[in-house]
Amino acid sequence: MANRIVLNETSYFGWGSREVLKDELKIRGYKKLLVVTDQVLIDVGTTKKVTDVLDEMDLEYQVFSHIKPNPTIANVHEGLQICKDMQADCLIAVGGGSVIDTAKAIGITIKNPEFEDVKSLVGVANTKNKSLPIIALPTTAGTAAEVTINYVITDEDAVVKLVCVDPKDIPILSIIDTELMSTMPFSTAAATGLDALTHAMEGYITKAAWTMTDMFHLKAMEIIYKNLEKACNKDKEAMENMGLAQYIAGMGFSNVGLGIVHSMAHQLGAVYDTPHGVANALLLPYILKFNGEACPERFFDMGRAFGLDMDHLTNEEAVDKVVNAVRDLAIKLNIPQHIHEVGGRKEDIEMLAEKALVDPCTGGNPREVTKEDLIELFKIAM
Repeated sequence: MANRIVLNETSYFGWGSREVLKDELKIRGYKKLLVVTDQVLIDVGTTKKVTDVLDEMDLEYQVFSHIKPNPTIANVHEGLQICKDMQADCLIAVGGGSVIDTAKAIGITIKNPEFEDVKSLVGVANTKNKSLPIIALPTTAGTAAEVTINYVITDEDAVVKLVCVDPKDIPILSIIDTELMSTMPFSTAAATGLDALTHAMEGYITKAAWTMTDMFHLKAMEIIYKNLEKACNKDKEAMENMGLAQYIAGMGFSNVGLGIVHSMAHQLGAVYDTPHGVANALLLPYILKFNGEACPERFFDMGRAFGLDMDHLTNEEAVDKVVNAVRDLAIKLNIPQHIHEVGGRKEDIEMLAEKALVDPCTGGNPREVTKEDLIELFKIAM
């Protein structure tokens, strides 16, 4: 068996690092840019910090900002049409995972028009051409969409999230400018940070985990656990560390997949429009407890990455100690602890379980699951 690692070409890190756009755009020679962002980032002035750089260079660009927190096929189609009309030669994604995922879908479909329905991209699509070049500037410290081969788009008709995996969609350039993340409100910083922690923990226990991705995931856990609460409270050094940690986690999980935290969270996002980070953070302790039976030895490693004393514990004690540490952190950060708090309904549980069972992330879970398992987990979390 061969283990594969796919990473993006070039990344920059650091407060104010968006200034490297000037040199990079000159070298790459792009002339017509579609800036993909969202209205909130425009309103708070974050997008302007990037477009100011483009204005200094006197480059031609348009801004597309009609993107929902759980982006839809309709959002992709609208952006795709603008991209076609202006004949853009590069996409600049300024935003969180929703924005970068939308840019990926636009970039892939414009170069592979046979997939313009978007629905046919679900899973591992047989695209032939690389995406239109994407430059990603994340504004949240969570999804790592700037370094992953994944993107998720909501099919509103079927009320399901389309999880798409394609190495051809990875941004050619990522700029992790922590200053762009500094306007996140506490709640967003908390949810996206716990999303990054979910990536690291699920990636570490997934079936495909191996030495190189273990290295990424353990380091990401260490940094996130130590820095997330401080970063939510605007500690600059902690924010820098979170920007790095979420990227490190992305390098790992992008190459080995995830598990049923994501399978179940995708359904909460599709059905109730729950923000992805909130859904993951809410579900993580319940699923860690469930998966602990399959890989308890890995929980000793995760606890030590958090800085916990894991010596002389039984397997069950080790799992519980890590689960409680994660739950306590989520409670400190004001994350809802039950699905009913985000609009979940008991009568939807069977439908949610059916959809989660066929989600592409389910296959990577370390413990085999049935529909009945998922129903029970949704009940416990409800």
